[in-house]
Amino acid sequence: MKRTLRSLGFAELRGRRALVRVDYNVPLEEGEIREDSRITATLPTLRYLLEAGARPVLMSHLGRPGGHPDPALSLAPVAERLERVLEATVRFVGPADGEAALAASRELETGEVLLLENLRFLAGEKKNDPALADRLARLGDLYVEDAFGACHRAHCSIVGVPRRLHPAVAGFLVQAELEALDRLRSDTESPFVVVMGGAKIGDKIGLMEAFLGRADHILVGGAMANTFLRARGLDTGASLVEDDALDEARKLTERGGDRLELPSDVVVAASPEDGEAARVVAVDAIDEGEMALDIGPSTRSAFAGALEGSRTVFWNGPMGLFEKPAFAEGTRAVALALAEACRDGAFAVVGGGDSARAVREAGVASELSHVSTGGGAALEYLADGSLPGVDALDEAP
Repeated sequence: MKRTLRSLGFAELRGRRALVRVDYNVPLEEGEIREDSRITATLPTLRYLLEAGARPVLMSHLGRPGGHPDPALSLAPVAERLERVLEATVRFVGPADGEAALAASRELETGEVLLLENLRFLAGEKKNDPALADRLARLGDLYVEDAFGACHRAHCSIVGVPRRLHPAVAGFLVQAELEALDRLRSDTESPFVVVMGGAKIGDKIGLMEAFLGRADHILVGGAMANTFLRARGLDTGASLVEDDALDEARKLTERGGDRLELPSDVVVAASPEDGEAARVVAVDAIDEGEMALDIGPSTRSAFAGALEGSRTVFWNGPMGLFEKPAFAEGTRAVALALAEACRDGAFAVVGGGDSARAVREAGVASELSHVSTGGGAALEYLADGSLPGVDALDEAP
């Protein structure tokens, strides 16, 4: 059990600089934030710190600038959005490890927030450089981990700093994530349904193996279903297939038996851009030049039927190329069926950026038990029960 922010009373926080690792890796388009759920997810932690009289100093990464400054990936637009949604003064400074940042942290007034420039502008961040960890640790009097989506990375701000700065505690976002995922790992009421989609099997082998012995149904869609279909000897045409994962798919199929359920029909087209010519075919009738880009109506109905009456559900990965309207119906159908299961009392967790986006676009995110902010981190924690960023935090007294 890790120590949490709630365990720190207001007296312990008042006037102190709280160095908070957040995940503000938001989608940008020409300098404009397209979607800010990663920002709003941290508001409970920030509001608690401000209410307690602490002085939050925030650090985050954005994109992949390669260890050097890139103006297109500056966190300056994030500071502006955060100031608006938090309704508090947000100061911005860079570089994150510079003397100006240190001075700004010391001069920060109660009621204000300081956001540091993109951590990945610094070459030592991804390398977990000890000297950089020392410089960053100067910016706070205590450490708060609230970047669940980055907790599977052994980076400087995730593991190096909390080993130097104490107390090092989990923020409200990380605490909520761990509580939801721990319930999936140990307290699953049957029927337990796992829905897996997306492109790659490789990222999810550990999780599928962990769930094979406990899940009543494992529903597989998306491009990863093509690899399973090919492993069963079916011709998948021009569909995306992981050839180097075929052996693993065969092993998982043998272990899963009837509990591992694949599509019976799919929506195909010559290319993702050829939505107007899309058609539904059985999985054994895909033509040579066609790609499977969504699950078909019979599969949608079967998957919805498996979700009906479920008591525990975990969903990771879309059922097709849902960014394209012609191939979005399968993902939407799962989102709606999941919401219906929750209305009937199921505990349902959605993990992964694409799945989270899908339930938001379907208008059902608020009806689900938990929507995780971290895809890779959620998968790793469910499979292994640990994450570098969580392991680095203080143990609860």
